[in-house]
Amino acid sequence: MAELVATRDAYGQALAELGRENPNVVVLDADLSKSTKTNVFGKEFPERFLQMGIAEANMMGTAAGLAASGKIPFASSFAIFATGRAWEQVRLVIGYTGLNVKVAASHAGITVGEDGASHQTTEDIALMRVIPGMTVLVPADATETRLMVKAAAARPGPVYLRLGREPVPVIFDDNYQVQVGKVVRLREGPDVAILACGIMTGYSLTAAQALAEQGVQATVLNVSTIKPLDAEAIVAAARECGCMVTAEEHSVIGGLGGAVAETLVERCPVPVEMVGVRDRFGQSGKPALLLEEYGLTPRHIQEAALRAIKRK
Repeated sequence: MAELVATRDAYGQALAELGRENPNVVVLDADLSKSTKTNVFGKEFPERFLQMGIAEANMMGTAAGLAASGKIPFASSFAIFATGRAWEQVRLVIGYTGLNVKVAASHAGITVGEDGASHQTTEDIALMRVIPGMTVLVPADATETRLMVKAAAARPGPVYLRLGREPVPVIFDDNYQVQVGKVVRLREGPDVAILACGIMTGYSLTAAQALAEQGVQATVLNVSTIKPLDAEAIVAAARECGCMVTAEEHSVIGGLGGAVAETLVERCPVPVEMVGVRDRFGQSGKPALLLEEYGLTPRHIQEAALRAIKRK
């Protein structure tokens, strides 16, 4: 059975590793360091850790100032606060200026669970994707998270890194390599292409195996970079398979599904089925029950794939 590790936990460990490698890395948190796991960095590098209190907008402005001074700041909070409460500051003082700030937000999606709608953001990818020049990363597991933290630090300009609370299976081994802006093919099949990010990547592999038992062979793509999107790889998969499914723990409006559809409608129109949250707020509940309620399970991906094939 695969090891289960939350991407927020991998983020905390990766920050500490990065801190040892690069003295210019600084970390800011908005009074949630135990939950975002930035406390791991803070314990080892207290002189480079800033606890900003419940003042997310101020935190983003401070991070921008540190970036303008040559530092590489990672600003962390829950996704609903980092992208919602502080959106204007992220847009203006980080995005508009193109400063080298990394906004790393945990507790994204409905798998926050019992915290309910007030803390379950299904809009954050859309909010960050629309900011010009913002890189948007959604790692699928702990291995990819660790690699993406270091890739984000090395990439000039603003980056949004989306992390989760719920432990998820470790998909990738130590030989896995991350290249920002590139899709990774995890499985090959001519019948349908399944494009996924975050927790839904592992679910897509499970769905593809179930489809194979039905005689349907699916290509599975891990789209961990939502922006800049790997349009060439997506168009190639559309041409090969003739239909697609997108799967994300986010609203189908403005997220991965929207980004893929925007690309295909211009370059290679094919049937696309979107698995994601359908214009609804979250609610309090166990993560597994919420994933079933909102249609975000391997079974739902499998059913979407069969619908897409019928539309070819």
